Amino acid sequence: MKLWRGFAVMAMVLVMALTVVACAPGAQDETIEVGYVNWACATASSYLVKNIVEAEFDVEVALNDLEAGPMWQSLTTDDLDFIVCAWLPLTHASYYEEVGDEVEDLGPNYENARTGLVVPSYVDIDSIEELNDHVDEFGGNIVGIEPGAGIMKATTEAIPEYGLDYTLQDSSDPVMCAELDKAIGNEEWIVVTGWTPHWKFAEYDLKFLDDPKGIYGEAETINTVTRTEFASDHPEVQAFLENYFLTAEQLASAIGMMEEYEDNNEAAQVWIEENRDLVDSWLD
Repeated sequence: MKLWRGFAVMAMVLVMALTVVACAPGAQDETIEVGYVNWACATASSYLVKNIVEAEFDVEVALNDLEAGPMWQSLTTDDLDFIVCAWLPLTHASYYEEVGDEVEDLGPNYENARTGLVVPSYVDIDSIEELNDHVDEFGGNIVGIEPGAGIMKATTEAIPEYGLDYTLQDSSDPVMCAELDKAIGNEEWIVVTGWTPHWKFAEYDLKFLDDPKGIYGEAETINTVTRTEFASDHPEVQAFLENYFLTAEQLASAIGMMEEYEDNNEAAQVWIEENRDLVDSWLD
């Protein structure tokens, strides 16, 4: 009887130990939570990282499609582990200023990103300052995306700064692209909030309007940002994220792959196999 009790105690201790290990930070069955905004570049980059991390580090990754504000705040509450779509120093500046001391910026994973107002190349103006001369042609409307996006805040500032007689239309990246496609098909004038990298610049002949007042700033970087304790919980994943970097051509090809395939995970896996040497260099 005493021997049986001894075995029972040992079994209980073993179960408790395994439970502690399973619940510990960085345990293999812990899901890594990744946030992204629903922009083509952010979607492509996030799906690439998700599939690489799951395949190489044997851990599940969940992607969370969020608006920019909640995405940044979730890094400070540990509801998210990292993002690979932080536009700095301007587009996400207000969010970063609020949480900068509570997150870790790993630096750029993409350079020479840009935001601004975009028109088809056949539109016969070149500057934001010329928009008021053509209000009727544009219907007095700037087609935007989600209201919480940094580019929308910049456009809200640009309208009074340039004295524009325009209304900023809230929508989304897919809706904006659909309206752009329709207008171009009819050779109509349209102005949208735009950014690179984005697949629409490969699909259509577009141009940024000059911004002499500098509302949209200069070229930006897209950075990887983690919660503060992520490195200690997942050091191998952290090392990969520190190496992760895409050129304009590489990110454009990933975005194009996402457009080609209906399933983003399948698209990411095809892209990874076609760029195996690059991926391996990030993992080295």
